[in-house]
Amino acid sequence: MEKEKEQNTYEQPTETKTEEIVSEENQAETMKQEEKAEEAEKAENEKDELTAAYEKIAELEGKLAETENRLLRLHADFENFRRRMRLELEAAEKYRAQSLVTDILPALDNFERALKIEVEDEKAKSLLQGMEMVYRSLMEALKKEGVEVIEAVGKPFDPHVHQAVMQVEDSNYEPNTVVEELQKGYKLKDRVIRPSMVKVNQ
Repeated sequence: MEKEKEQNTYEQPTETKTEEIVSEENQAETMKQEEKAEEAEKAENEKDELTAAYEKIAELEGKLAETENRLLRLHADFENFRRRMRLELEAAEKYRAQSLVTDILPALDNFERALKIEVEDEKAKSLLQGMEMVYRSLMEALKKEGVEVIEAVGKPFDPHVHQAVMQVEDSNYEPNTVVEELQKGYKLKDRVIRPSMVKVNQ
């Protein structure tokens, strides 16, 4: 009996120890599960943060692309403005005499009409010679500025430089040819200041 008691007394601590081991294992398993849950939650949070970061990056890239496009358009508009201003300045310099020439043309017409008058009186002839000298000087000055007379009589009719006011039938000229000039036309460099008023053969 005493031996059995001793044996039971000896075996009891072993059972308690086993329970403690199982309990520790359970606690370890629980801790592992909690750690896994925490890691899963942490991974999910990181995934959400990463998704939010990607969305933010995509939004910022979109804004950057929009800003770059706006800057490119502004740059293109500015370059077009500069080119337009340069062309306008060049044209203003090239045709700076246009207003003056336009104002002088009626005076030239009057000179030409006066020079066609036939006179017998010596004083009148001297006056016409003086007028002719002034007319030639004026034409030379205009020529230096790039003014030239548009050729008309005998030339094919060109609507860009001729203004047809009459049509006639003349066997001496080809069809659609200028027969007579009623008023001289003028160009300033490559710009028509006034087209020639002409009669055109049918």
